[in-house]
Amino acid sequence: MSNTPEIGSRTRTRAIMEKYGIHTKKGFGQNFLTDLNVLKNIVSAAEITRDDNVIEIGPGIGALTEQLAQTAGEVLALEIDQDLIPVLAEVLAPYDNVTVLNQDVLQANLPELIKQQFTDPSRPIKVVANLPYYITSPILMNLLAAPVDWAAICVMMQKEVAQRLTAQPGTKQYGALTLAIEYQMTAEIAFNVSRRVFVPAPNVDSAIVVLRPRTTPLPVQPFNKQKLFGFIRGCFAHRRKSLWNNLQATVGKQPAVKEKMQAILTTLAISPQTRPERLTLEQFIELANALHAAQLL
Repeated sequence: MSNTPEIGSRTRTRAIMEKYGIHTKKGFGQNFLTDLNVLKNIVSAAEITRDDNVIEIGPGIGALTEQLAQTAGEVLALEIDQDLIPVLAEVLAPYDNVTVLNQDVLQANLPELIKQQFTDPSRPIKVVANLPYYITSPILMNLLAAPVDWAAICVMMQKEVAQRLTAQPGTKQYGALTLAIEYQMTAEIAFNVSRRVFVPAPNVDSAIVVLRPRTTPLPVQPFNKQKLFGFIRGCFAHRRKSLWNNLQATVGKQPAVKEKMQAILTTLAISPQTRPERLTLEQFIELANALHAAQLL
């Protein structure tokens, strides 16, 4: 294997694509990363060690998988494109710590897969992936909803989405996705990735985001997590409108309802005319809890 170029090199990527007649499928959001430095930096950002079990989503032709296999204890790669399964079987044959499954992560029972596929499921579980742009948010929400204690989630995504994940209150990028991530994790952009290092090149640049579990509990807990985020999505439904207008659309416009909402906002020292993006996660939780206590939510 020492004389064979690594999968992530541009020459090897092209050779593999030619050998197997691979054409990237737009429907699967396939863009193959062909920069070994970027691949190694992703593994480094995730702080992968031999003690880690790693789940990779969308291995493609195995460029990142190979780097993970060289560093992690075991790697479970979930690939939705059935045509790539035999390719991965051959190019990853030198690594006995990799399992590839033809599986859609959005349909997967992740706790069961972890239990079945890893030799020691009690080891730290990390997710490392180059996510398809078109389903980045659903995949992240699926991972966070799963009953798994992720040690870290290190994923590549469209730079614009990465900025939304790490946005601060009061900025235009701040929204429901920001808050959904903040509820469970801390998020940071490890580094940006140019569109020029992919085959084919996408139309936008990317970023590597690292999510880690919160180390400090939220100062206030919501009455119901699912209802909280349904409420938050409603508050961001019309970003250019005030919080008051969004609340009326979400909670109700009846005079008695409006009177109660006004009293709650006054108690919480929140101006009805403020924009939703100016509220912190704690303020959204307090507002949702108060509306629930008043039987409005």
